[in-house]
Amino acid sequence: METQQATSANPKVNYEYRRKKAKQEMRTHVTSFALMIFMTLIAFIMVMAEFDKYYVFPVLLVLAAVQVVFQLYYFMHMSHKGHEAVSLFLYSGALIGFITILAFLTIVWW
Repeated sequence: METQQATSANPKVNYEYRRKKAKQEMRTHVTSFALMIFMTLIAFIMVMAEFDKYYVFPVLLVLAAVQVVFQLYYFMHMSHKGHEAVSLFLYSGALIGFITILAFLTIVWW
């Protein structure tokens, strides 16, 4: 249905559709940016409050992973159509990197 509006012969409909989509996308950008700032503040507060490092380190890693997902999907536009091949290469590279790190840690520890 959205495709029909985007390819309509009426320029007014195209303008309204693009304007609505731009407004929606801007709202998601601002929301995700605010959430990332909030997560950064949480990380700074945890470090400045000198919590136990065995508690802070995993929480920081989780917050960093969530921020990476926000960056990819909202600011790098990975949620849009046409980015499937890029997503495949990105995720396969991350998987290979994770397996490599896991293998080296396993070799060193055992």
